[in-house]
Amino acid sequence: MRLFPVFLALIALSASSTATNLASRLDTRQNVGVCPPAGALYNAARIVSFDAETELYTEITYSGEITGVRLFCRYTDDDPISAEIEIDFAFGRGPKGKSRQHDYTYWVAVTRRSGKVLDKVQLTVPVQFDADNRATATELIEDIEIPRADETISGANFEVVVGFELTEAERRFNEEGRRFRLQTGT
Repeated sequence: MRLFPVFLALIALSASSTATNLASRLDTRQNVGVCPPAGALYNAARIVSFDAETELYTEITYSGEITGVRLFCRYTDDDPISAEIEIDFAFGRGPKGKSRQHDYTYWVAVTRRSGKVLDKVQLTVPVQFDADNRATATELIEDIEIPRADETISGANFEVVVGFELTEAERRFNEEGRRFRLQTGT
């Protein structure tokens, strides 16, 4: 019985030591500035692909939409701003979609607030559709570097923008504001 309190004390000491080590490795200081705004480019936030040249609901192969974007960043002295972004997607397989699996290509870009693209990468999210021909995914992109000349430059001078890689027809469909509204209910 006397060993039990000693054992508990050793566990508490070990846990305290682990917590102290973890805390010393994490930079818990408040950022010196704001994170850059992040979001989906309006005309590239959704994709609707058709099997034919007619843009009818019955001709849809696959569709997708960016439903959420969250950016997390860290300032360290005068280094570039380090960031990571989470992107939420919703996908659908239309009447002409032949496969239960489909790859969607999207991009992530770091821009100046003026719109000048500083860096852009293309990525692919593979999707497996459920029995209802729907799927969701959340992608985490780490190691985004946002350049700045010195510590006086704020993240507010930049943006991180995401969107689907679109064909000319898909881009035009989005620019025209076209959408399909399905009849639901009784």
